[in-house]
Amino acid sequence: SPQMQFSEQWLRSWVNPSLSTDELSYLLTMAGLEVEEVTAAAPAFSGVVVAEVKEVVKHENADRLRVTKVDAGTGELIQIVCGAPNVAPGLRVPCALPGAVLPGDFRIKPTKMRGVESNGMLCSGKELGVPDEVDGLLVLPADAPVGQSIREYLQLDDSLFTLKVTPNRADALSMRGIAREVAALTGAPLQA
Repeated sequence: SPQMQFSEQWLRSWVNPSLSTDELSYLLTMAGLEVEEVTAAAPAFSGVVVAEVKEVVKHENADRLRVTKVDAGTGELIQIVCGAPNVAPGLRVPCALPGAVLPGDFRIKPTKMRGVESNGMLCSGKELGVPDEVDGLLVLPADAPVGQSIREYLQLDDSLFTLKVTPNRADALSMRGIAREVAALTGAPLQA
């Protein structure tokens, strides 16, 4: 039978009952919309913010490395050694500051790379567990606010619901249909 996948945040922009993710999942299943799974939109990580690359120079002891200076909203420029092929001045990219913990419990701390100090890491989508086509850093829109948490900016604290839709519930193959159902079941107002 067909499946429908949707973002919890998207559903809550239409109808926002005061239920937890688990309670919402249970409610939908009891109403005959079988929730097959609820998965996190992105793996857990912390300490990653939007940064703007201000300066890029070649590393004197390593062909593939660049020494960058970035503004991560901390009040001073941070020096970070970066090996990504697409690093360039003016780009806004995710920056893991010292103390950050990336997926897989990878901890970021100040280090020296081939003799040059590096105080963080500029991140690819893959390193954050966020799918991305680009080979290299995850390039953010030019208006991404420097210093803002990446989780917040990319709305990664979200859950994806996968519903198994039975043939008699074709209405549940649309977002509006699911929102209507949740509104009817909970009495929460429908925003659309």
